[in-house]
Amino acid sequence: MIADPKHFYRSYTTQELNRLMTSRPAAHVAPRAREMNLYRRYFDLVANGTKTIEVRVQYPNLRNLAVGNHIRFVCGRDDALTRVKRVARYTSFEEMLDAEGPQRVDPTSPRDLQLTNIRHIYGPEKEALGVLAIEIELLDASAS
Repeated sequence: MIADPKHFYRSYTTQELNRLMTSRPAAHVAPRAREMNLYRRYFDLVANGTKTIEVRVQYPNLRNLAVGNHIRFVCGRDDALTRVKRVARYTSFEEMLDAEGPQRVDPTSPRDLQLTNIRHIYGPEKEALGVLAIEIELLDASAS
């Protein structure tokens, strides 16, 4: 590049930099993902693709979650990248489990145990905020 004198002209350098900056293919840009922590038990189910519904309460920072968003679930040094396929809102965990089906939330536990576990994680004051059922699709799982 330095051997050719045209590279020393300011206008050529500016044009070349502009071309390089604007012609970068979008495929090289990793999707921007929201990070969410998971307990190991649930993380493993997401990472192997068997857990397709993630349950959260409607915290203010999750109210704008939409179809097509990316979520990177993290457990320790492991992560799993997912895409949001659907977001459903419910008034209680029971209503959510009835509508979504417990096998999609945790295929390894019966409904009653899932309800107990969810309520252990989120107390009644959190459930009162509203419940989100986030349908996810696994894109990539990696262990660091």
